[in-house]
Amino acid sequence: MEIESMEIESMESGSMGRPRRVAVIGVGVLGACVGWNLSRQGAQVVLVDAGRPGEGVTDWSFSWVNASNKTVRRSYYDLNVAGMAAHRELAATIGPDTWWYPGGHLRWADDPAAEAQFLKTAELLASWGYRVELSTGAEVRRRLEPALALPDDVPVLLYPDEAWVHGRRLVGRLVGQAVATGAELRSGTEVRGIGTGADGSVRSVALSDGTVLAVDAVVNAAGPDAPRIAELVARELPMRREPGVVTRIDCDPVPIHRAMHAPHIEIRPDGDGSMVLHSREIDALIGTGEEDPAELAGLLHASVRQVVPALADSRVTRTRVAFRPIPADGFPSVGAVPTVPGYYEAVSHSGITLGPVLGRLLAAEILSGERDESLADFRPERFAD
Repeated sequence: MEIESMEIESMESGSMGRPRRVAVIGVGVLGACVGWNLSRQGAQVVLVDAGRPGEGVTDWSFSWVNASNKTVRRSYYDLNVAGMAAHRELAATIGPDTWWYPGGHLRWADDPAAEAQFLKTAELLASWGYRVELSTGAEVRRRLEPALALPDDVPVLLYPDEAWVHGRRLVGRLVGQAVATGAELRSGTEVRGIGTGADGSVRSVALSDGTVLAVDAVVNAAGPDAPRIAELVARELPMRREPGVVTRIDCDPVPIHRAMHAPHIEIRPDGDGSMVLHSREIDALIGTGEEDPAELAGLLHASVRQVVPALADSRVTRTRVAFRPIPADGFPSVGAVPTVPGYYEAVSHSGITLGPVLGRLLAAEILSGERDESLADFRPERFAD
C-alpha cells in the first residue's frame, strides 16, 4: 500500500495530468536524448541501464549521421534529414567537442552494378534537395583523402553535410547534463517488472536490485532488449535478429578524416588514434561458421589495408558482435502505445542519426500529449498486440 500511495502522489504532481516522473529504460543514444530533453523541460527523470550508459550498441555501431542511405520511404528520409539538422542544433547547444565530427561522407564501388545503383540514388537525392558532389578518385586523393588507394577515374560521391558521431561520448555528455539538472542515473541494474494500475496505466518499475520506483510513464529505449521490456506490459514488439561485427584498430596518426563506404568495407576515424571498421559482407558470415570475433576482425583488417595502405602496421584492439535494434519492418517504433497509458517506445536501428530529433519529439509527446505528424508512419500501434 505504501508503494501505491507514492505512485498516486507522483501522478497527481503532474501538470494538468501529464507525466512528471519518467523512467527511461536503456541509456544508449536514444534513451539519453529522450532523458536529456525531458529533464531540461522539468520532468523528474530516472535513467535505468543494465550496463553502463552508452557502452552497448551505441558504442558498437558505425555511428554515421546521414539520410543518403534512407531513401526507401520518403517519410523516413525526411525524418533522417530532420535528425541531421537536430544534430547540428545539439552541437550548438551542448558543444561539439569530442563527439561531433562533421566533414562529409565518401562512397565509391568496384562493381559496375553497385556503382550504377549509388549514382542513381545520388540523382534521386539531388532531386530532393540533398547535397551531393561527384568527383573522381584522383580528385579525392588530391583534395580530401591522400591516403586512399583508389583508381584515378573511379566515380566518388561526397555527401558534404553528413558526419560521424562518437556515440559513447555524446551519451556521456547528455547524461551528465541531465543528472546536473536533477535526473537520477541507475546503471548496472535491470528492469524486472512494470506495474500498472486498475485502469491499465503505468504506475511503477521494479528493478533487479529490489527497488520499486513509482513513475507516471516509462520509455522503452532498451535497444536489442526492447522486446523483453515490451513483454512486461503484455505487448509483443517484433524485432529482426540481425548481428553486426564492429572492429576498432589502433593507428597513429589516423590516416583518414571522414566516414566512408569503400568497396567491401566501411571505415571512419574514432578519435584518439583509433579507427572503426564494419562490413555488411562480413556481417553475413555470422551464423555460417565464422563465429570467432577474432577471425571476423582479421577479415575486416585485411580489407581496410587494401583501401588504406598506411594501415599496414595497425593492429586490432577490440571487436564485438552486437545485435541491431531493428523493428520487424525496418522502421523505428516511436511514441505512445494506446493500449498501455504511460508506456512509450523509442526503438530504432538509425539511433545515431535519429537520436536528437526523436528525443525532442518524444519528450514533447510525453509532456504535452501532442503527436508530431513526422512520426505518423512510425507509431508503435502499427504492430498489433
